Amino acid sequence: MGLVLEKVDDTIEMAAGVPQTMLGIWSLLLLWGLATPCGGLLETVGTLARIDKDELGKAIQNSLVGGPILQNVLGSVTSVNQGLLGSGGLLGGGGLLGYGGVFGIVEELSGLQIDDLTLPKVSLKLLPGFGVQLSLHTKVGLHGSGPLGGLLQLAAEVNVSSRVALGVSSRGTPILILKRCSTLLGHVSLLSGLLPTPLLGVVEHTLFKVLPGLLCPVVDCVLSVVNELLGAVLGLVPFGTLGSVEFTLATLPLISNQYIELEINPIVKSVAGDIIDFPKPPKPIKVPPKEDHTSQVTVPLYLFNTIFGLLQTNGALDIDITPELVPSNVPLTTTDLEALVPEALGKLSSGQQLVLSLRVKEVPMVTLQSKKATVSIAANIHVLSYLPVGTPESLFELNGVMILSVQLAPSATKLHLSLALERLSVKLASSFAQPFDESHLEEWLSDVFRVAYVPKLNVELDVGIPLPKVLHVSFANAVLEIIENAVVLTVAS
Repeated sequence: MGLVLEKVDDTIEMAAGVPQTMLGIWSLLLLWGLATPCGGLLETVGTLARIDKDELGKAIQNSLVGGPILQNVLGSVTSVNQGLLGSGGLLGGGGLLGYGGVFGIVEELSGLQIDDLTLPKVSLKLLPGFGVQLSLHTKVGLHGSGPLGGLLQLAAEVNVSSRVALGVSSRGTPILILKRCSTLLGHVSLLSGLLPTPLLGVVEHTLFKVLPGLLCPVVDCVLSVVNELLGAVLGLVPFGTLGSVEFTLATLPLISNQYIELEINPIVKSVAGDIIDFPKPPKPIKVPPKEDHTSQVTVPLYLFNTIFGLLQTNGALDIDITPELVPSNVPLTTTDLEALVPEALGKLSSGQQLVLSLRVKEVPMVTLQSKKATVSIAANIHVLSYLPVGTPESLFELNGVMILSVQLAPSATKLHLSLALERLSVKLASSFAQPFDESHLEEWLSDVFRVAYVPKLNVELDVGIPLPKVLHVSFANAVLEIIENAVVLTVAS
């Protein structure tokens, strides 16, 4: 209970004096701090993202490299007449070392300013059930006028240590919040000029007091940038012409020694903005453990069902296969039927062209298990004579089931799907001539569907399944594993 009570006290201490709108965030932080990571079971149909601490470290380091954070902080302390220890500062008139100060004789020591901040070296440690211990090690360069005249240049090593809590913002996004920040002043070097040892000690003492107020804002700026990246996990992601996917947090963020875990709920919406709800797996997904220095995202079966469900609802799985859609080596004429099922032709003569009208009236069924992904498409297949002008003559109808293997390929932000026909089975539904053995048609129809139907499906599936954007982690080179009811992508940090 001691650890829990300490966290409660810390939260209350930080909440005191903050705006009312922030209290909700702190309440969530407190509740979340008592939580523990799930035991590898994804209870909902959501997407599970496990982001390694290395990725968080990269995001923090990149925010310092690519942004104006250091320049902004440096600019705020080096403006004209605003030196830390200048005429208006601690060493100026009436200040600690100026006239009336402890060492009134050092009037000439003035204008000491920070003119350089070395790019900090970032180190962090995840604190299970709380957040992050973040350290920034940097070097500060200062210059000014020495007490004996001439340019005075100093360099100081500084370690900025902070405790950062992970919680949920009022917008429902994961957020890092600075709770404590302090600086530890290391070795202070005199690079040029003359400075008596007693004065060097006073400068060190002064810097120890001043630097937290100057460098802790760096941490706040860094967290602001990283929080924008964390917030990008939420929001609408285009789903091609089918609609969009809105990612939201399903539960409070969790944290372990090595990674931050986000259970993300994908809400699929149609182009009109209506929420689409397709069948969900009846039991939780057992997610494999994550190795150190890797990040992981789990794509649930629900999203696979959704993309095929949307395609079926929109009629994108239907097709009329005419002779123009097949190559010459796969002829689509009554001559082919005559060799297989002559009794199906009725009064039609040889050499007449055919059209296959395929309609999918049920949502395809996707299966993810045993390291394999397949989709089963049940379709009504209507075979007719093809007349460019006039009404085609119906020959027969079949109820067919296609089993297609699903090949998966990750990119930076999507999981791409492509299909290949494995087998086709058909049953005769009706015939306008006399009954026949429909199994004789399966090989012929399979050849037609491979060249005319499967390519259409792959074009429709080119939209891919969106992956949540977490700290700009790219899954382009991810190792892909198919488990029961989900696909797991793992990428080295």
